[in-house]
Amino acid sequence: MANKQINGRPFAGPSQASPSDVVTAGAAARNSLLGVSCALALALGHSGVAQAQNTADNLGDEALAAQTTQAELQARIDQADDEVRQRIEALRQAEQEAQRLQSYNQALAPQLEQLKATLEQRSQGMATMAETRDALPGLLNDMTRRLDAWVDQDVPFLHGERKARVASLEASLANPELTAAEKLERVLAAWRAELDYGRDLDAWRGTLEEGDQTREVDFLRLGRVGWYYLTPDGQNGGVWDDGGWQSLSAAERDQVEKGLQIVRDQRAPELLTLPLTQPIEERS
Repeated sequence: MANKQINGRPFAGPSQASPSDVVTAGAAARNSLLGVSCALALALGHSGVAQAQNTADNLGDEALAAQTTQAELQARIDQADDEVRQRIEALRQAEQEAQRLQSYNQALAPQLEQLKATLEQRSQGMATMAETRDALPGLLNDMTRRLDAWVDQDVPFLHGERKARVASLEASLANPELTAAEKLERVLAAWRAELDYGRDLDAWRGTLEEGDQTREVDFLRLGRVGWYYLTPDGQNGGVWDDGGWQSLSAAERDQVEKGLQIVRDQRAPELLTLPLTQPIEERS
């Protein structure tokens, strides 16, 4: 059979190919396939490396973002903890302040009750103040008259001084320049002076009038229950009783002398045995 030519080259058909030609062709095909595989692998390798690099970069960014988020979250937690601690401390202080105020209110309650009662009393007093103001002048005049009567009926020690006090009080009540409060204070002061005579002891030197005769003596007053006199030589003495002077015995005059020394701080206090000017039953 004649040989065919392809592109000017003789072409042998299959029946004419030798074994060496077949081997050569197979090797070439394998080499060609291997080259394609290598090229493909190389291309895929470069693509995988790039993809892996991108993946690593993405993971790094995500890790950094996660760390930043974690840090921000931790900062918020710390801030929340600080706020909670501050609120707890504020609550504790508020509880302590509430307890202190409760204790203070409990201690203050009795005072408030007393103040309330006082205010109620003053309110009642204010309601009757107008009536009291209208009645005050008459009340002061009545108290002055009673004081004058008391001095006249009482033991007549320092009689002139006490009557002068009453006269001065009457002039004060008639003085329009004095306020009602000032007049009341003067009346009360006069009464206090009279009441003090019943609680103190007194001794003074004065003039004793007996009829047409006068002589200088030492007077001793023991409250309102005893009024005595003793002459400077100690030879005569008396006690006021029943509207006049009654003589004292020698022993009683010695007691008066002791009383004078006690009142003048010349002797230690001691019990005196003397007749009374006014019996206690009558005085009470």
